[in-house]
Amino acid sequence: MSTRTVIRGGLVITASDETHADILMEDGRIAALAASNTPAAEALTAERTVDATGKYVIPGGVDAHTHMEMPFGGTFASDTFETGTRAAAWGGTTTIVDFAVQSVGHGLREGLDAWHAKAEGNCAIDYAFHMIVSDVNEDTLKEMDLLVEEGVTSFKQFMAYPGVFYSDDGQILRAMQRAADNGGLIMMHAENGIAIDVLVEQALARGETDPRIHGEVRKALLEAEATHRAIRLAQVAGAPLYVVHVSATEAVAELARARDDGLPVFGETCPQYLFLSTGNLAEPDFEGAKYVCSTPLRPQEHQAALWRGLRSNDLQVVSTDHCPFCFSGQKELGRGDFSRIPNGLPGVENRMDLLHQAVLDGHLTRRRWIETACATPARMFGLYPKKGTIAPGADADVVIYDPAAEQVISADTHHMNVDYSAYEGKRVTGRVETVFSRGVPVVTDREYTGHAGHGVYTPRSTCQYLT
Repeated sequence: MSTRTVIRGGLVITASDETHADILMEDGRIAALAASNTPAAEALTAERTVDATGKYVIPGGVDAHTHMEMPFGGTFASDTFETGTRAAAWGGTTTIVDFAVQSVGHGLREGLDAWHAKAEGNCAIDYAFHMIVSDVNEDTLKEMDLLVEEGVTSFKQFMAYPGVFYSDDGQILRAMQRAADNGGLIMMHAENGIAIDVLVEQALARGETDPRIHGEVRKALLEAEATHRAIRLAQVAGAPLYVVHVSATEAVAELARARDDGLPVFGETCPQYLFLSTGNLAEPDFEGAKYVCSTPLRPQEHQAALWRGLRSNDLQVVSTDHCPFCFSGQKELGRGDFSRIPNGLPGVENRMDLLHQAVLDGHLTRRRWIETACATPARMFGLYPKKGTIAPGADADVVIYDPAAEQVISADTHHMNVDYSAYEGKRVTGRVETVFSRGVPVVTDREYTGHAGHGVYTPRSTCQYLT
């Protein structure tokens, strides 16, 4: 049975255009757009009409970096695929790309199957997977080819976390060479984990155990060094490279230099690096543990370079690295030893609002907001134009956004399954009002109308951003 909805009167914002237009959604797709108050718009008819006068109409957000139910440090991220995708919908995100994990000694397929089992039937919005590669060997390399063919086209490696996810330079080079051949995209956690572990050991030996030490031992120079090394290894392999959660001025400089040289190198940052700093890590009474993530929060002066990188396109994507752990019982595992604090912050619900605030603060344009949060992540990870834009034929993932509504971010009102907010008490202007996922309203006038199981797995093509 055909279902048709018309959204009338809103300002439609995509990465390339801003126009007052009416939108017809039919059978889960965008069927047509027409300039508002024209005969063409009047010809768009449907069973349901939504008035978006005075509101923005934007593509649903694409969060290309989440970790639902992620195992880390003897515990698991507190958001399940059910709770995490529901929170994402509340925040105007309609697609996530999560990370399936290969354990050492096991195959990629085994890890991918385990993540499919976690997600299937539980998601409120559409989802896809990257693959964390923890054990590079001949079998793994062959499996990479098979995964690319079936729509898992990006592979994350870690220069950090020796003994857990860590890959050495030889393993990284082999995976990059394989990606150069099969069209996959290598994503890199760029920190020199071997050197960091030495600094962690030395700090603990001196009796330095507070959360703020986490930021001091994971030095910006060691992020920059690893970023440089990853770039050069990718250059040797003839492969593109995507560096995740870039936090430091010096790392942005490495990416900018490589891009100036014409290399296919891309970078992502996250709201926590744009809005938080080492001052949060230093909060008393172990409160700083709430802000322990890797790469770590940096001194506030690094923020200007990140904003500049987003404006200059040396950084292309803003994702969340959403990996929440409750303060009570999870973050507290690291009392007396900062190295045992589970690494990760909640944020999947806050990204679109924080970036809209950045528009109001003069850091980004409206179109750049949509480009970094919707269009480019979709292009980077093979989902465009199905996701990330509002155009005929695209999935009807559409958000009606009230740019004038004021809100205070708080754990008291958020929908993520975690007992604190990283942005507690922050006042922002702009708020999601209604969210459509493939034409189905999952948030309606600030009421949740979605359900677990609506979201479907979405295979991806290879990177579409290689220009």
